Amino acid sequence: MSIKEIICQNRRDFKAVFECEHCGYTTKGWGYDDANFHRNVIPAMKCPKCGKVADENYRALSTKYPEGMEV
Repeated sequence: MSIKEIICQNRRDFKAVFECEHCGYTTKGWGYDDANFHRNVIPAMKCPKCGKVADENYRALSTKYPEGMEV
């Protein structure tokens, strides 16, 4: 899965539309805007439709705020 669109964000918590790179399935969900979530959690999300995870060439988005910054 990858982030297709961020719907809203409050501090580091956000709600987004996640899209499967394999079958195009989309779902809404919550996330946390830090490096760990973008690099490790999102690519490990299994698609509810096809059951696949992100490919090895997945490119993580950068965070809205720098790491360590208190928001």
